[in-house]
Amino acid sequence: MGKKFTWILVSMIIVGLLSGCTGGSGKNANSNKGSDESSPSANQSADGKYVDYSAGFPEKVTLELPVYERAFEGWNVTDNYYTRWIQQEFGDKHNVTVKFIPITRSNEVTDYEQLLASHKAPDIIYHYDMPQALAYYGEGVMQELDLDEIAHYAPTYWKTMGDTIKQYGAVDKKNVFFFGERPSLDSFTTLIRKDWVEKVGMKMEDLTSLEKYNELLAKWKEAGLGAGGETLKKNNYTFNYAFRDWPIDEKYRALYSDLGVADLTTADTERYLRNLNYQYNNGLIDKEFYLRDDENKAKAEFVAGKTGTFSFYLSSNTDVITSTLKNNPDAEFAVLDAQAGVPEGRKPQGRAYWPFGMIMGINYESSEMERAAVWMYLEWMSQPENLFFLQNGVEGENYTLDADGIAVKNADFKGDSVLSQNNNKDYWCLVVETVKYDDPKKMREAYLRSMSPPGYENLAKDSLAFYDKYAEFRTPDALYSVVLEKVNEYKADLNSLFQELYVKIAIASESEFDATYEAAKKTYLDAGYQEVLDEKQEAIDAGNYK
Repeated sequence: MGKKFTWILVSMIIVGLLSGCTGGSGKNANSNKGSDESSPSANQSADGKYVDYSAGFPEKVTLELPVYERAFEGWNVTDNYYTRWIQQEFGDKHNVTVKFIPITRSNEVTDYEQLLASHKAPDIIYHYDMPQALAYYGEGVMQELDLDEIAHYAPTYWKTMGDTIKQYGAVDKKNVFFFGERPSLDSFTTLIRKDWVEKVGMKMEDLTSLEKYNELLAKWKEAGLGAGGETLKKNNYTFNYAFRDWPIDEKYRALYSDLGVADLTTADTERYLRNLNYQYNNGLIDKEFYLRDDENKAKAEFVAGKTGTFSFYLSSNTDVITSTLKNNPDAEFAVLDAQAGVPEGRKPQGRAYWPFGMIMGINYESSEMERAAVWMYLEWMSQPENLFFLQNGVEGENYTLDADGIAVKNADFKGDSVLSQNNNKDYWCLVVETVKYDDPKKMREAYLRSMSPPGYENLAKDSLAFYDKYAEFRTPDALYSVVLEKVNEYKADLNSLFQELYVKIAIASESEFDATYEAAKKTYLDAGYQEVLDEKQEAIDAGNYK
């Protein structure tokens, strides 16, 4: 989305705010939600307390909730067994119509901006990354929150997340964000064709550095096996962590670590790009990597046996292994050690998650009853029995319980209550990022099982073992407590420009690398990145970051 569209959107928002929204109340004359303004206020009732809606709202409330659309085959994100169950168990009992609004995972910001511009955005505006959440706040599309209201309508949820909300949810000294819980676990994994590794006379334990990994890729090419998997970088910029000095200075981290705006100008990125250019020119990676701009395209290359690595979130019901085996029954798989992407002498650095998962705000057009319905929905989903059902399905069909009370998935189940390919996470991510049990040990075991494709449990174990092994080298991005206006202004254009420039650098001849890179840096800085850095430096100097 270019700057012209952004200013049109902001103008529409300002007009909407002036015409119908005062003091963050959430009522807007242009709202399509249509709640009765004469209804009891959720925070201004006659006796000064919050209205009791436990028996249901006095009039029908439409609760619009975002849900990621990931193009899972055969899965309708807005109408399935679980959306109907949610309507029956929560909606019907509270006089609420629960409507799910699909948000394309790979283009979620564009989807949200279009929905906001047309006044059709859901009641919750969410994102996994704080820079973009701050960008939404900067556009004026989120309400200021009453934390006591959340605690009143969602006491179970508040007990879990209240301290996190109080610590991280304020911007410009206003309470704006609420969060999903994030236990310290992660399923992001890079699979590698173990059989290919062994066919060229190497072992998995040999892959201890980037240099060794490049040696492996060269042997793959020589043997005619395939290339390393590579994808177009976009929307999530953590590519240069392994090329950084260790330890990281926190002010350096705050200036250059940004998921939404890529760094092109540091020595770290130069080292990363020089290696990418080397891999490209020597045929070590997919020659058309810049066309693999989403996970499914990258997966297709791996499944077809054209590439030998694939990075994704590992889950028990992934189809990447079974699909690959259909094309090559002899295929063997392993988890690639993160050290294989690290130049010799450096540390396996990575991005640590913040101590929360989904970052959420309330749509500025949502009415007071719709806002109360959001809190009541989070409270309902926070009840162990409801969350367990959403995460595991129907006992005796989707799973059985073992002696420890952990759900054992029925991998062959294909009935009406089948879970989505990521175990329904796009519904329950509002409250937590992982499968949840009261006992931490049981929770970790359950998470491990949720990652484990049947017959390939070792992949999940190895993935979590590497996650634990390199924990000390993960650092979170800085959390700014002020809106970075230049980031919001230039982010979309810089995102697009970075893709153009870094691909140009990657595919340049090795002899032209230096000249191409220097020209690209100047273009990028002149296009707004220097202004972004200047604004960040000002915020850093003022101490407006964590």
